[in-house]
Amino acid sequence: MNATSAKPAQPASAASAAAAARPKGKLEWPLLLGWLREDGWITSDDAQRVTARFRAGASSLHALVRLGGAGLLRKGGTQSLDTEHLTEWLAGRCQLPYLRIDPLRVDVGRVADVMSVQYAQSRHALPVSVSPTEVVIATAEPYDTSWVGEIEAHTRRHVKLVVANPDDLRRYTTEFYALARSVRAAAKSGENAGGASFEQLVELGKTSKTLDANDQGVVQVVDWLWGYAFDQRASDIHLEPRRDMGAIRFRIDGVLHTVYQVPLTVLSAMTARIKLLGRMDVVEKRRPLDGRIKTRRPSVTEGGIEKAGGEVEMRLSTLPTAFGEKMVMRIFDPETVVKGLPALGFGEHESKVWQELIARPHGIILVTGPTGSGKTTTLYSTLKALATDEVNVCTIEDPIEMIEPSFNQTQVQPALDMGFAEGLRALMRQDPDIIMVGEIRDLATAEMAIQAALTGHLVFSTLHTNDAVGAVTRLADLGVPSYLIAATVIGVLAQRLTRTLCVACKVRDEGTTRDSLDDMIKPWRLSGGVRPYKPVGCLECRHTGYRGRAGLYELLLMSESARALVHPSLDAEALRRDAVKAGMRPLRLAGAMKVAEGKTTLEEVLRSTPSLG
Repeated sequence: MNATSAKPAQPASAASAAAAARPKGKLEWPLLLGWLREDGWITSDDAQRVTARFRAGASSLHALVRLGGAGLLRKGGTQSLDTEHLTEWLAGRCQLPYLRIDPLRVDVGRVADVMSVQYAQSRHALPVSVSPTEVVIATAEPYDTSWVGEIEAHTRRHVKLVVANPDDLRRYTTEFYALARSVRAAAKSGENAGGASFEQLVELGKTSKTLDANDQGVVQVVDWLWGYAFDQRASDIHLEPRRDMGAIRFRIDGVLHTVYQVPLTVLSAMTARIKLLGRMDVVEKRRPLDGRIKTRRPSVTEGGIEKAGGEVEMRLSTLPTAFGEKMVMRIFDPETVVKGLPALGFGEHESKVWQELIARPHGIILVTGPTGSGKTTTLYSTLKALATDEVNVCTIEDPIEMIEPSFNQTQVQPALDMGFAEGLRALMRQDPDIIMVGEIRDLATAEMAIQAALTGHLVFSTLHTNDAVGAVTRLADLGVPSYLIAATVIGVLAQRLTRTLCVACKVRDEGTTRDSLDDMIKPWRLSGGVRPYKPVGCLECRHTGYRGRAGLYELLLMSESARALVHPSLDAEALRRDAVKAGMRPLRLAGAMKVAEGKTTLEEVLRSTPSLG
């Protein structure tokens, strides 16, 4: 696995000359201040002020951290010289590549074998990549190379030095070695244990021992897994058993990344540990199970002030596979799942129509799209905006995605003969004003939702369809009479999520023109300016070129003319043409507008939206 991404090193001749000119040993910070002044990064007054504050004799490692917190400003500007900027400057000064450590690219098991944690801490160094011929080691002491020969002799590999932020080095040294130690301890405790596998390998002469879910190593690995996922902005965690090893993967911005590989014994114990915490049946591995866990983010320190971590809910799901039990944890962070309506990313037209729709006193509003398209975020954010003290908001869900104190939530329980239809029937006796049904899956649920709308309630629900018009035909397919659809459905919102370009590295895209965008959205044409950008890749976005996602929306308003088209011989194309005439913008057109604004790319829109044909 490629573990690092660093800025290119200097040519061999330049690097050799620079190495010969470097001071040996640890660099004292007065010299560091002098270099900053020589390079025009700080003024003489700043240097004197810092000299008066700090004691002499500190190494460059401690100097970088101290200078980073000294409140220095770049000479002639307003840019703050934090530890990250100073580290990057130092790397350029000593002509070594600068590296921001990306934990997703580090094979923790391999790098922990290069040196012990005590050795790494004493040398202020951390291995970040190992290949058959080379080991890359990050350091904040680029002039202290006395130990390099020892590592080359020990590993029989060439050592390549890169410069990294000392704060990152301190943090990841602790995390990487603790994780490697926990995995090794857990693997040793459960050596040769395995879960139910479609192809069970039996090795003679070896005893089998089950790894306990409460083993300390397993507990530490699971704790690391959750904290790591929160830090990396993951939306889902996948624990996947394979033939020989178990894979841990995170979904970040809609794309899966392999994070770590662990022995199957450890993966099985991790799954059991999580099932135990989620109050699931640990013994049952033959059928799918569901559960949920509420945990809390670790506290963080910002500006010298410690902030408590917020609560995070995770929905658990297991599935038997050929090589064991697969688990997926969907993360529902209140900071990202529940937003204010302006933060949902509606266009000006869609925002105005949506506000008008949700202000209606009764009717059915449907939100459609595939799994992971942001329906939960849209519904929860809308309901929270509507849940004032004057109204009673109730939901019936399967499962409850996230606990929200602003409204009353009910869980579907098929084992107790309480499905969506039964739950809705009960909710009708709870004096509700606004009702949210997790999903309309059958005729019985659809009929109850229609009865609720006809009796003066505003009903929200979801359907799995490709576009907004498809929701109307889907209800007809379920057996709902056309006159009831026309009488109750007031609007349908179809949506998708598309990755947004990283603002730190995106560049103008001369290859994407107005004509190419117009070809994608025929017969529509874009008006206004077109400023397309393309991805490049940098440390901020892990060299993907994308960071974060934005919503694309297609909003169908059931006007009088649209209702007239909803009859037993429903023509979906006629309904779509009428909706477009009334102002509906198709998903692909919404995506093209994002491309024109420089927020995403044409390729992303083509990948995430249905065609107009």
